[in-house]
Amino acid sequence: MAYEHGMITWADLASPDVEAAKPFYAGLMGWEADDIEYEGQFAYAVFRHAGELAAGMGKQSEEMAEQGIPPLWTTYVNVDGIDEIAASFAANGGEIVVPPMDVMDQGRMTYGLDPTGAPIGFWQAAAHHGADRFNDPGFLTWSELTTRDPRAAIEFYTTILPWTVTQMDMAGLPYYIFVLGERPVSGIMTMDESRPAEIPSHRMTYFRVEDTRAAVDEVALLGGQVPVPPFDTPQGTAAVISDPSGGTFSIIDPAPQA
Repeated sequence: MAYEHGMITWADLASPDVEAAKPFYAGLMGWEADDIEYEGQFAYAVFRHAGELAAGMGKQSEEMAEQGIPPLWTTYVNVDGIDEIAASFAANGGEIVVPPMDVMDQGRMTYGLDPTGAPIGFWQAAAHHGADRFNDPGFLTWSELTTRDPRAAIEFYTTILPWTVTQMDMAGLPYYIFVLGERPVSGIMTMDESRPAEIPSHRMTYFRVEDTRAAVDEVALLGGQVPVPPFDTPQGTAAVISDPSGGTFSIIDPAPQA
């Protein structure tokens, strides 16, 4: 399976406690974790749903934890050339945090902060191409940038990627959608003055579930929290979830027309 340049194809979690995360995501999302070892040590866990690749998880570095960086779900954009995208990323106002690197025989990756300060990853596939399925329960369904400067984000991403943009309204605020060809790939939620000033630009990863409210009922039993309880949108019922270590993501059961 090969994905086109500019498509979001993967998401993974940097967790300080991978063993605590495994049963949480198994109970909530129905995922099974396959551990990958490198030189006899845990390197990565691949989450599968009904045998198909869904997402991944690595160990959060001590340096990140010491800097107070919370456990983080990262979205990855598939690209044809990591070195070229990293150069373009930096040349257009982004900051490369992890320079291009080989990940065993799986592919090459880089990671950075866009001009609004939100993190994003890029992946050049080799043996690993990304998730096997999207938009079904248990799989990645959306990636959303939340920022106070959507114009800067639009200019940046439409310069470095083959994305165009459309606009709609969301609760009275402009909501922008990045499009690859005719396929929506990511959104931009605008933060207004009602959001506390200390909230930085960030990217939210959404996974689809059968029933958001039923899933939320399981979160506390599994050791997680629900920072934002279920709320209805034209796109479906969503909620924001934190796993036992604080890794934050969203779940949604999309409306039929979404």
